[in-house]
Amino acid sequence: MRTQPVLVFDGDCGFCTASVSFAQRWIKPRCDVTSRQCARLDALGVSRERAEYEALWITPAGTVYGGAQAVAKLLSSARGGWAVLGAVLQLAPIRWAAHGIYRVIAHNRHRLPGGTPTCALPADREPGRD
Repeated sequence: MRTQPVLVFDGDCGFCTASVSFAQRWIKPRCDVTSRQCARLDALGVSRERAEYEALWITPAGTVYGGAQAVAKLLSSARGGWAVLGAVLQLAPIRWAAHGIYRVIAHNRHRLPGGTPTCALPADREPGRD
């Protein structure tokens, strides 16, 4: 049984990898970090499709938070001002705005610093798309 949360991110995306490197260096979250490509997703209780769609925060009990809420949980696990920011990001209506901002970033990560064409989310892999 895990004793720490796990952050799962897209290790093929330069923007995601740079963001996680920043978090590990400056935010210092209390969690294990793994790319979706190296994670045993079935053991974590998440599908490959979901891990391709968004960053995931998985608690030791198996609760899964995705996208902006995964970021909020990561921040909340840190100390000081980062934890305060994480708590604020979990409050409505800020949580709703954070979700929208996360989606815009996720859909455009191939255009952001460190991003490459392989970072683009295929339209057929996005939940809710036909």
